[in-house]
Amino acid sequence: MFNNRLKDMQTLSLDQLRAATRAGGITSVTLKAEGGTFVVAVATRKGDDGLLVATRTKQPRRFTDLRKAMLLLRELGIASVQVDATHWNPEGATAGTARPDRSEALKRAHEASAHDRWFRGEVEKALREADDPATNSIPHEEAMAEMKALIDHVVTRPSGGRAR
Repeated sequence: MFNNRLKDMQTLSLDQLRAATRAGGITSVTLKAEGGTFVVAVATRKGDDGLLVATRTKQPRRFTDLRKAMLLLRELGIASVQVDATHWNPEGATAGTARPDRSEALKRAHEASAHDRWFRGEVEKALREADDPATNSIPHEEAMAEMKALIDHVVTRPSGGRAR
């Protein structure tokens, strides 16, 4: 649901709103309710109305949490904001918008983190073992000679082996 009054507004990205605010071009900011979300509408010195949009999608940037909207606006240097709850429907608010792309990215991040923890544990275990005087170690040259002999045996065996 997108109110027809907001459709005809000029769109502003976050960077554009930041620049307009720094330049003193914003005269007022209103958080306007649309269903269960709020959008950021601005009035400019030129008399134009603007709407904060997402940079990539150019769709209105929606906030279900007024606190997050206020934190963003304060970060931009906007301290005074009006709230228009005329079209607010709290039952229309959702806990969050489904973002399959972010969901997949978070899943990969958690998997990477779990692998990192496992890998670090294996390295720590190997370091403790290497520092243990009771560990029976094999000199590098001897290990390489054993591996070369094993490789030569596999390569030269007549049945099931591969030839070079």
